Amino acid sequence: MNKAFIYILLGASLWGTIGWYVKNLYSYGFTPMEVVTLRVSSAAFLLIIYLAMTAPKKLKLTSFRDIGFFIGTGIFSIVFFNFCLFTAIDMSTIPTATALLYTGPAFVTILSFLLFKESLTKPKIVALIVTLAGVALVVGLVPLNLSTFELSSVLFGLGSGFGYALYSIFSKFALKKYTSLSVTLFTFVVAALFLLPFFPYEEKMHLLMDPLVLFYAVGLGFLPTAFAYIIYTYGLNLTEASFASILTTVEPVVAALIGIFLFQEPFTIVQMTGMACIIGAVIFIQVFPENTPKKIALSDVHHDTRVKNHL
Repeated sequence: MNKAFIYILLGASLWGTIGWYVKNLYSYGFTPMEVVTLRVSSAAFLLIIYLAMTAPKKLKLTSFRDIGFFIGTGIFSIVFFNFCLFTAIDMSTIPTATALLYTGPAFVTILSFLLFKESLTKPKIVALIVTLAGVALVVGLVPLNLSTFELSSVLFGLGSGFGYALYSIFSKFALKKYTSLSVTLFTFVVAALFLLPFFPYEEKMHLLMDPLVLFYAVGLGFLPTAFAYIIYTYGLNLTEASFASILTTVEPVVAALIGIFLFQEPFTIVQMTGMACIIGAVIFIQVFPENTPKKIALSDVHHDTRVKNHL
């Protein structure tokens, strides 16, 4: 089997395990924003260690003014999208929240059209329509089921997709001066510096002394964040970005399986059909790009023509 295939598939599968760590941290009384803090701070620490050992030059800012790029990627995108995602997981289910997160490419398409005047080609329009149909199925609007439809959880889920897309917009400027790995590092460092002062140390520090809690907290920043990104990037360097982006759609599938089988969360055939529509739209836009400029996007959504980054 191709090495690139293995690395990319493993990285994307690890992204899909985020909900497992989040749910377990919730069981100890952590709030969504506290879990975001644990994720970005542990990831920042691990990435600093990794780069210090492998590429110390990437630890330096070219100019302090560039911090503005990373305020955008770190606070307005990463903090916002993780908070929305983790809140959606808390309010609904892992499969539903992850499916809504994957509306990110649709938001990227819309924002790129509004901000960068990128053309809305037929494939993009088809992908948008299919994504909207998928969202309607996932959240219970089709068929109309008001007993399961919760507006607040849907808004947080869509908010995660929007924040996911914002990373693409902000990083588009940062990538002109920095490598993908440097952008990721500074993004998490800024996010951590922003959140750590607000963490309730007096109330929650004793919990972090519990080895199992520490495992979940550090594990969240390591396996589905820092490590997943590093091995994904390594695999991406061995293949094409479009192929890699298609493989990353295994992420919501893994997340759905974890929610259904580990946490016994409900996920109907109709919702599965909706998830298939959303994932299908992501794949479709890769297979039929109509020679349009590649979108720079996150997640996991591409970082540039060579590197994708799921944060």
